[in-house]
Amino acid sequence: MQQVDTRGRSCPEPVVMTKNVLDKLSEGEAFEVLVGEEVARENVSRLVRSSGDDLEIEEIENYYKLEISR
Repeated sequence: MQQVDTRGRSCPEPVVMTKNVLDKLSEGEAFEVLVGEEVARENVSRLVRSSGDDLEIEEIENYYKLEISR
C-alpha cells in the first residue's frame, strides 16, 4: 500500500500531497497518509470526505495514520 508521510509539514502541504495521490486513485485502491498534527488530520479528513472516499483514522503515539480508499 502506498504511504504518504507528511509528518513535520505544515498545512496546506499535507492536503496538497494527499490530493495529488487522491486524484490518481482508481476504484478499489487505497493508500495511507501519516500526519503529525491534529490540524493536518482535520484538513486531510475534510478533503477525503468531500471527495466521497472512505476514511479510517488511527492515532499512533505522536501521529495519525489515515487510510483512504476508493
